[in-house]
Amino acid sequence: MEINRRVSTSIIVANASLMGWGYKPNFLVLYTMTSTTTSPSIPHSIPQNSLPIAQLTTPPGLVSREFIQETLALTRRLFIQLQRRPSTLIAGIIQPLMWLILFGALFQNVPPGLFGGSQTYGQFLGAGVIIFTAFGGALNAGLPVMFDREFGFLNRLLVAPLASRFSIVLASALFITSLSLLQTAAIIALGTVTGAGLPNIGGLGLIGLVVLLLVVGVTALSLGLTFSLPGHIELIAVIFVTNLPLLFASTALAPLAFMPNWLRVVASLNPLSYAIEPVRYVYLHSQWQFTSVVMETDWGSVTMSHCILILTAFSTIALVGIQPLLRRTLS
Repeated sequence: MEINRRVSTSIIVANASLMGWGYKPNFLVLYTMTSTTTSPSIPHSIPQNSLPIAQLTTPPGLVSREFIQETLALTRRLFIQLQRRPSTLIAGIIQPLMWLILFGALFQNVPPGLFGGSQTYGQFLGAGVIIFTAFGGALNAGLPVMFDREFGFLNRLLVAPLASRFSIVLASALFITSLSLLQTAAIIALGTVTGAGLPNIGGLGLIGLVVLLLVVGVTALSLGLTFSLPGHIELIAVIFVTNLPLLFASTALAPLAFMPNWLRVVASLNPLSYAIEPVRYVYLHSQWQFTSVVMETDWGSVTMSHCILILTAFSTIALVGIQPLLRRTLS
């Protein structure tokens, strides 16, 4: 006779408190039932590639097929929401186009050359509209996550057997980046029709890189605010307070030479200025280089490569800065 032991593990999660923010179970009971049965000695074949139970229950982690699948699934969910409510996308495209048309018409009689090498104000404004549209969309990146949090869907994701909960954050970032690139393409297309011109292939690639770096950094800050603030009212208030001041305190609407001293210093510290000026430069100069000077500040000349490095540093600092908050919130 041979004693065969069968071990079955069950997890019972009872009386889970899903009220408020975060998943805080009142008690979690993990027990193991071991049953001993006596049966005739029957030879059993054990597969050589069988894995231990502990290894089978280990989460796949960030670098895994499961993580990619759930990230794509969560991203697809956001696009389905957009498909059901397309007014968000339509408004996000129409608003920058109205800025480009109305502001361009308002200052159409400005003497040529007054705004640097731009022939018209619409040509000067195009870069500012592209960057500010991407900035505004990235600043709103936390709103879908905030609404999921308030409606309880985020709690369901947090207790789901995900490969990594960071897929929730990554899905929102991918969604906002896709929308920003779509809006950028629409503005570039309209700018071509209105006479702003069209950059060459290298210039379009640079515009995409600048938009991507800016969107990644601002999206990280928006998601950090989402997990820090108590509700969507506070998040919307922060968005309204920071949106227009950062626009006017940049080179989107006027060059640094037109600003008073104090505002010129503020605009020189604004990350939006370091995203606007490279885009504006590739619109005005087909033969651009990374060593080309795109902006003159009080403390020296700023080249194209300097702007890329500053935007990269901004995005890196934002991503690293929210890591402790995400680990604490999603753990």
